[in-house]
Amino acid sequence: MSNSTFDGATVLVVGSGLLGTSVALGLTAQGARVHLRDIDPQNVAQAVGIGAGSSEPAVAPMLVVVAVPPSAVIEEACGVLAEFETAIVTDVASVKSPLAKAIDNPRFVGGHPMAGKERSGPLAASAKLFEGRPWAIVPHEGSAAEAIAVVEELVDVLGAVRVLMTPELHDEAVALVSHVPHLVSNLTAGLLTGATDEQMILAGQGLRDVTRIARSETGLWVDIIGANAVPISDRLHELRDNLNELISIVDSDPVDVERVLTRGRAGTASIPGKHGERPTDVVTVYVAIDDEPGELARLLFDIGSVNVNIEDLRIEHEVGRPVGLIEVFVLPERADYLVDALNSRGWTAYL
Repeated sequence: MSNSTFDGATVLVVGSGLLGTSVALGLTAQGARVHLRDIDPQNVAQAVGIGAGSSEPAVAPMLVVVAVPPSAVIEEACGVLAEFETAIVTDVASVKSPLAKAIDNPRFVGGHPMAGKERSGPLAASAKLFEGRPWAIVPHEGSAAEAIAVVEELVDVLGAVRVLMTPELHDEAVALVSHVPHLVSNLTAGLLTGATDEQMILAGQGLRDVTRIARSETGLWVDIIGANAVPISDRLHELRDNLNELISIVDSDPVDVERVLTRGRAGTASIPGKHGERPTDVVTVYVAIDDEPGELARLLFDIGSVNVNIEDLRIEHEVGRPVGLIEVFVLPERADYLVDALNSRGWTAYL
């Protein structure tokens, strides 16, 4: 059992969706007495059913976590600040400037975990959802030091990584790294609505990578885009200029496209690598694998048994064959060794 501030403490989580229920599961595992509230009784019932907490009303909670859609956060946060006169209140919404302007209570500290899934709802929740993920702590000018300290400990006990930011910097950052990429993913996926079966048979992992996040819940994203419209619009204008440049290049001198590709490749070097570190050069080892139960586990065991660390991994299935292709990303100095080791164990591995 944990010895943290949350061990035995009463916490209210308002909103029993993916993030709220995941927070509740994580705090329950730390020994907190978690109470759940949601406008949809079925969400609460499902969250209670998987062990996230109690549906009983909370009495004098130490902390209230508001995990509702962005359009409802201000009303809910102000409501619980008035209802519980000593509780510290935080939220998990992805836009922070409107909250900082509307809520000046010293017991309120904004928060935003950079974690989620394409699936939503309490049954998609996990106590480990936040482990190793950045969690922005975004106080307003009047946030009390003791309130900030409690939110920092919340982030710590849930296994996330603290990132202290101002509301303005946070909203500019999420526009760049989350909101605009989500919209671009949707635009690309939208091109597929008129595609024929003959065209889509050629679809590969690259298309799946680009369009994966377009599967996310639409209603929530309408709220997010509306709440962060100005920073998003600024980046979209920049993207439009780049797209117009690309169209001009393709129309007039396709050789110049190398300049655009080089700029994009350079941009990927800014994306943090494993554990938030600067990205490390890796090499891809390709391994053919039968699409059968236990084969992936056997491959991972063999890689571990030869003392090679996997930096990342991706699976691609071959069209029309019960075979998959595993892309294993390893450090360059281990790539040749891994290929030889796997081939000696009966796998088909190559660079």
